[in-house]
Amino acid sequence: MGRVPRVHTTIDGVVYQDEVEPRLLLIHYLRDRLGKVGTPIGCDTSNCGACTVHVDGLSVKSCSMLAVQADGCAITTIEGLAPDGGHPVQRAFADCHALQCGYCTPGMVMAAVDLLRENPDPSEAEIREGLEGNLCRCTGYVNIVRAVRAAAEEMGAPGARIHPAPEAAVLPGGVPGAESAAHASAPAGGGTGR
Repeated sequence: MGRVPRVHTTIDGVVYQDEVEPRLLLIHYLRDRLGKVGTPIGCDTSNCGACTVHVDGLSVKSCSMLAVQADGCAITTIEGLAPDGGHPVQRAFADCHALQCGYCTPGMVMAAVDLLRENPDPSEAEIREGLEGNLCRCTGYVNIVRAVRAAAEEMGAPGARIHPAPEAAVLPGGVPGAESAAHASAPAGGGTGR
């Protein structure tokens, strides 16, 4: 019978040394062994990005990495990004109404932080491309993109411009924002797409 591997990691600034099963995913190590439940399990197939963390400063979907692969690495979770919730990206997500249910938010924030580290002044297209591995099933991404631009400005990007979030329109039947969603999905040129 083989030995159980031992990993040495620094997670959110704290050094951990643990024996882990070779098949244990990083997400399960973080949540089940260390209690880092701010990083949600979304799909377990690396499709949604909800479990994104930083490993040695780069975004990684923690459901696609084994805990033993993190040996010797520094890992930052949403809980360690800014323990007081004071990171510019976190504040921008709140200020720009870039979340609804909040399930994707930790992964989206972590991916946005990595994007802004790599490109401090991204265009809208670059933001959309940079976040394409993170899914949100509640929003239309408009406010998420706006939040990343707002964070870029707060972090000192020279060309960043903030556009405040529009007030949600409440239509007959009480569905907020339905008019905006219909407008956003309409093809360019105002046609019906048929």
